[in-house]
Amino acid sequence: MKLAALSPQLGALRARLRQSASGKEAIVLQRFFKTGPGESGEGDQFIGVRVPVLRGLLREFCGLAFADACALVPSPLHEEGLLALLIMVDSYERGDESQRAAIFQFYVDHTVPINNWDLVASSAPGIVGRHLERRARKILFATAGASNLWDRRIAVLATFHFIRRNEFFEMLRLAKMLLPDRHDLIHKAVGWMLREVGKRDAARSRDFLEPHPARMPHTMLRSSIEKLPVAERRHWLSTSKGKRL
Repeated sequence: MKLAALSPQLGALRARLRQSASGKEAIVLQRFFKTGPGESGEGDQFIGVRVPVLRGLLREFCGLAFADACALVPSPLHEEGLLALLIMVDSYERGDESQRAAIFQFYVDHTVPINNWDLVASSAPGIVGRHLERRARKILFATAGASNLWDRRIAVLATFHFIRRNEFFEMLRLAKMLLPDRHDLIHKAVGWMLREVGKRDAARSRDFLEPHPARMPHTMLRSSIEKLPVAERRHWLSTSKGKRL
Protein backbone atom coordinates (compact mmCIF):
# COMPACT_ATOMS: atom_id res chain seq x y z
CA MET A 1 0.00 0.00 0.00
CA LYS A 2 1.42 3.40 -0.99
CA LEU A 3 1.92 6.10 1.57
CA ALA A 4 0.31 9.46 1.02
CA ALA A 5 2.46 12.35 -0.10
CA LEU A 6 5.00 13.11 2.58
CA SER A 7 4.67 16.12 4.82
CA PRO A 8 8.01 17.62 5.91
CA GLN A 9 7.67 16.13 9.40
CA LEU A 10 6.74 12.68 8.10
CA GLY A 11 9.62 12.83 5.68
CA ALA A 12 11.95 13.73 8.54
CA LEU A 13 10.64 10.84 10.64
CA ARG A 14 11.17 8.30 7.86
CA ALA A 15 14.68 9.67 7.24
CA ARG A 16 15.53 9.32 10.96
CA LEU A 17 14.27 5.74 10.94
CA ARG A 18 16.53 4.88 8.06
CA GLN A 19 19.49 6.50 9.78
CA SER A 20 18.87 4.11 12.69
CA ALA A 21 18.46 1.02 10.51
CA SER A 22 20.76 -1.98 10.63
CA GLY A 23 20.82 -4.72 8.01
CA LYS A 24 22.17 -7.18 10.59
CA GLU A 25 19.35 -6.36 13.01
CA ALA A 26 16.80 -6.63 10.19
CA ILE A 27 17.81 -10.27 9.59
CA VAL A 28 17.49 -11.04 13.32
CA LEU A 29 14.07 -9.36 13.53
CA GLN A 30 12.75 -11.10 10.43
CA ARG A 31 13.61 -14.45 11.98
CA PHE A 32 12.24 -13.49 15.40
CA PHE A 33 8.93 -12.30 13.97
CA LYS A 34 8.56 -15.39 11.76
CA THR A 35 8.30 -13.67 8.39
CA GLY A 36 8.90 -16.77 6.29
CA PRO A 37 6.33 -18.42 3.98
CA GLY A 38 3.39 -19.79 5.94
CA GLU A 39 4.53 -18.19 9.21
CA SER A 40 2.47 -15.75 11.28
CA GLY A 41 4.44 -12.71 10.08
CA GLU A 42 4.76 -13.78 6.46
CA GLY A 43 5.85 -10.93 4.21
CA ASP A 44 6.55 -8.44 6.99
CA GLN A 45 9.54 -6.25 6.11
CA PHE A 46 12.11 -4.94 8.61
CA ILE A 47 14.89 -2.41 8.29
CA GLY A 48 16.43 -3.29 11.67
CA VAL A 49 15.38 -0.68 14.26
CA ARG A 50 14.94 -1.94 17.82
CA VAL A 51 12.08 -0.87 20.10
CA PRO A 52 14.23 1.29 22.46
CA VAL A 53 15.29 3.33 19.42
CA LEU A 54 11.68 3.60 18.28
CA ARG A 55 10.69 4.88 21.72
CA GLY A 56 13.39 7.52 21.44
CA LEU A 57 11.94 8.57 18.09
CA LEU A 58 8.49 8.63 19.69
CA ARG A 59 9.71 11.33 22.06
CA GLU A 60 11.15 13.23 19.12
CA PHE A 61 8.07 12.97 16.90
CA CYS A 62 5.24 12.77 19.46
CA GLY A 63 3.68 15.83 17.86
CA LEU A 64 3.33 14.17 14.46
CA ALA A 65 0.09 15.21 12.78
CA PHE A 66 -2.73 12.68 13.02
CA ALA A 67 -3.01 12.49 9.21
CA ASP A 68 0.69 11.64 8.99
CA ALA A 69 0.40 8.90 11.61
CA CYS A 70 -2.60 7.47 9.74
CA ALA A 71 -0.58 7.46 6.52
CA LEU A 72 2.25 5.60 8.23
CA VAL A 73 0.23 2.77 9.84
CA PRO A 74 -0.16 0.74 6.61
CA SER A 75 3.51 1.08 5.69
CA PRO A 76 5.04 -2.20 4.45
CA LEU A 77 7.93 -1.53 6.85
CA HIS A 78 7.24 -2.99 10.27
CA GLU A 79 9.12 -0.31 12.17
CA GLU A 80 7.21 2.49 10.46
CA GLY A 81 3.87 0.92 11.33
CA LEU A 82 4.92 0.25 14.91
CA LEU A 83 6.19 3.78 15.43
CA ALA A 84 2.96 5.19 13.98
CA LEU A 85 0.93 3.11 16.45
CA LEU A 86 3.13 4.17 19.37
CA ILE A 87 2.56 7.80 18.36
CA MET A 88 -1.19 7.18 18.21
CA VAL A 89 -1.20 5.66 21.71
CA ASP A 90 0.71 8.69 22.99
CA SER A 91 -1.62 11.07 21.13
CA TYR A 92 -4.66 9.30 22.55
CA GLU A 93 -3.34 9.74 26.08
CA ARG A 94 -2.66 13.44 25.51
CA GLY A 95 -5.68 14.25 23.33
CA ASP A 96 -9.11 15.70 24.02
CA GLU A 97 -12.30 13.68 23.56
CA SER A 98 -12.64 14.60 19.89
CA GLN A 99 -9.05 13.56 19.12
CA ARG A 100 -9.45 10.33 21.09
CA ALA A 101 -12.62 9.43 19.23
CA ALA A 102 -10.88 9.99 15.89
CA ILE A 103 -7.92 7.82 16.88
CA PHE A 104 -10.16 5.01 18.12
CA GLN A 105 -12.34 5.09 15.01
CA PHE A 106 -9.34 5.05 12.69
CA TYR A 107 -7.87 2.14 14.61
CA VAL A 108 -10.95 -0.10 14.52
CA ASP A 109 -11.55 0.76 10.85
CA HIS A 110 -7.96 -0.03 9.81
CA THR A 111 -6.93 -3.20 11.64
CA VAL A 112 -5.69 -4.99 8.51
CA PRO A 113 -2.10 -3.65 8.77
CA ILE A 114 -2.05 -4.28 12.55
CA ASN A 115 -0.96 -7.79 11.79
CA ASN A 116 1.79 -8.89 14.13
CA TRP A 117 1.81 -9.63 17.84
CA ASP A 118 3.91 -6.62 18.86
CA LEU A 119 1.78 -4.20 16.83
CA VAL A 120 -1.29 -5.46 18.67
CA ALA A 121 0.31 -5.55 22.13
CA SER A 122 1.69 -2.02 21.73
CA SER A 123 -1.60 -0.45 20.69
CA ALA A 124 -4.74 -2.40 21.62
CA PRO A 125 -4.67 -1.72 25.39
CA GLY A 126 -3.84 1.97 25.03
CA ILE A 127 -6.33 2.74 22.26
CA VAL A 128 -9.15 0.18 22.26
CA GLY A 129 -9.06 -0.69 25.94
CA ARG A 130 -8.54 2.92 27.03
CA HIS A 131 -11.38 4.16 24.81
CA LEU A 132 -13.82 1.58 26.16
CA GLU A 133 -12.94 2.31 29.78
CA ARG A 134 -16.22 4.17 30.36
CA ARG A 135 -18.14 2.91 27.34
CA ALA A 136 -20.07 -0.18 26.30
CA ARG A 137 -17.70 -3.03 25.50
CA LYS A 138 -19.85 -5.17 23.18
CA ILE A 139 -17.46 -4.45 20.31
CA LEU A 140 -14.86 -6.67 21.99
CA PHE A 141 -17.04 -9.75 21.73
CA ALA A 142 -17.91 -9.04 18.10
CA THR A 143 -14.22 -8.57 17.33
CA ALA A 144 -13.30 -11.75 19.19
CA GLY A 145 -15.59 -13.63 16.80
CA ALA A 146 -13.83 -12.29 13.70
CA SER A 147 -12.20 -14.64 11.21
CA ASN A 148 -9.02 -12.54 11.22
CA LEU A 149 -6.49 -13.76 13.80
CA TRP A 150 -5.21 -10.28 14.61
CA ASP A 151 -8.69 -8.84 15.18
CA ARG A 152 -9.30 -11.58 17.74
CA ARG A 153 -5.98 -10.85 19.39
CA ILE A 154 -6.81 -7.12 19.50
CA ALA A 155 -9.98 -7.96 21.44
CA VAL A 156 -8.03 -10.03 23.96
CA LEU A 157 -5.18 -7.57 24.44
CA ALA A 158 -7.54 -4.59 24.75
CA THR A 159 -8.69 -6.09 28.05
CA PHE A 160 -5.21 -5.56 29.52
CA HIS A 161 -6.29 -1.97 30.18
CA PHE A 162 -9.23 -3.22 32.25
CA ILE A 163 -7.15 -5.85 34.03
CA ARG A 164 -4.74 -3.14 35.18
CA ARG A 165 -7.78 -1.48 36.77
CA ASN A 166 -8.80 -4.77 38.45
CA GLU A 167 -11.72 -5.24 36.06
CA PHE A 168 -11.79 -8.85 34.89
CA PHE A 169 -15.30 -9.55 33.58
CA GLU A 170 -14.57 -8.97 29.89
CA MET A 171 -11.34 -10.94 29.92
CA LEU A 172 -12.85 -13.94 31.64
CA ARG A 173 -15.83 -13.92 29.29
CA LEU A 174 -13.53 -13.69 26.26
CA ALA A 175 -11.33 -16.47 27.64
CA LYS A 176 -14.34 -18.77 27.83
CA MET A 177 -15.51 -17.71 24.38
CA LEU A 178 -12.10 -18.43 22.85
CA LEU A 179 -11.49 -21.84 24.42
CA PRO A 180 -12.26 -23.54 21.07
CA ASP A 181 -10.02 -21.18 19.08
CA ARG A 182 -7.49 -23.17 17.07
CA HIS A 183 -4.67 -20.62 16.74
CA ASP A 184 -1.66 -20.79 19.02
CA LEU A 185 -1.27 -17.01 19.09
CA ILE A 186 -4.75 -16.70 20.56
CA HIS A 187 -3.96 -19.43 23.10
CA LYS A 188 -0.86 -17.46 24.13
CA ALA A 189 -2.74 -14.15 24.34
CA VAL A 190 -5.57 -15.57 26.44
CA GLY A 191 -3.13 -17.41 28.69
CA TRP A 192 -1.12 -14.22 29.17
CA MET A 193 -4.19 -12.21 30.16
CA LEU A 194 -5.38 -14.96 32.52
CA ARG A 195 -1.95 -14.87 34.14
CA GLU A 196 -2.30 -11.10 34.57
CA VAL A 197 -5.69 -11.63 36.20
CA GLY A 198 -4.08 -14.13 38.56
CA LYS A 199 -1.39 -11.64 39.59
CA ARG A 200 -4.11 -9.31 40.84
CA ASP A 201 -6.79 -11.73 42.03
CA ALA A 202 -5.62 -15.30 42.44
CA ALA A 203 -9.07 -16.45 43.56
CA ARG A 204 -10.75 -15.17 40.36
CA SER A 205 -8.10 -16.89 38.27
CA ARG A 206 -8.57 -20.19 40.08
CA ASP A 207 -12.35 -19.87 39.80
CA PHE A 208 -11.92 -19.69 36.04
CA LEU A 209 -9.41 -22.53 35.86
CA GLU A 210 -11.39 -24.96 38.02
CA PRO A 211 -14.03 -25.99 35.46
CA HIS A 212 -11.91 -25.48 32.34
CA PRO A 213 -8.46 -27.17 32.40
CA ALA A 214 -9.61 -30.18 30.38
CA ARG A 215 -10.98 -27.84 27.69
CA MET A 216 -8.07 -25.40 27.58
CA PRO A 217 -5.51 -25.76 24.79
CA HIS A 218 -2.16 -26.77 26.26
CA THR A 219 -0.42 -23.48 25.40
CA MET A 220 -3.22 -21.44 26.96
CA LEU A 221 -3.18 -23.44 30.18
CA ARG A 222 0.60 -23.45 30.56
CA SER A 223 0.79 -19.71 29.92
CA SER A 224 -1.99 -18.93 32.40
CA ILE A 225 -0.33 -20.87 35.26
CA GLU A 226 3.27 -19.96 34.45
CA LYS A 227 3.85 -17.93 37.64
CA LEU A 228 2.10 -20.29 40.06
CA PRO A 229 4.05 -22.48 42.50
CA VAL A 230 5.41 -25.68 40.96
CA ALA A 231 3.06 -27.95 42.92
CA GLU A 232 0.01 -26.00 41.79
CA ARG A 233 1.17 -25.98 38.17
CA ARG A 234 1.48 -29.75 38.33
CA HIS A 235 -2.03 -29.99 39.73
CA TRP A 236 -3.58 -28.02 36.91
CA LEU A 237 -1.59 -29.85 34.25
CA SER A 238 -2.62 -33.18 35.71
CA THR A 239 -6.29 -32.26 35.28
CA SER A 240 -5.74 -31.23 31.66
CA LYS A 241 -5.99 -33.48 28.67
CA GLY A 242 -2.90 -31.72 27.34
CA LYS A 243 -4.58 -30.49 24.19
CA ARG A 244 -2.11 -29.22 21.62
CA LEU A 245 -4.38 -27.93 18.90
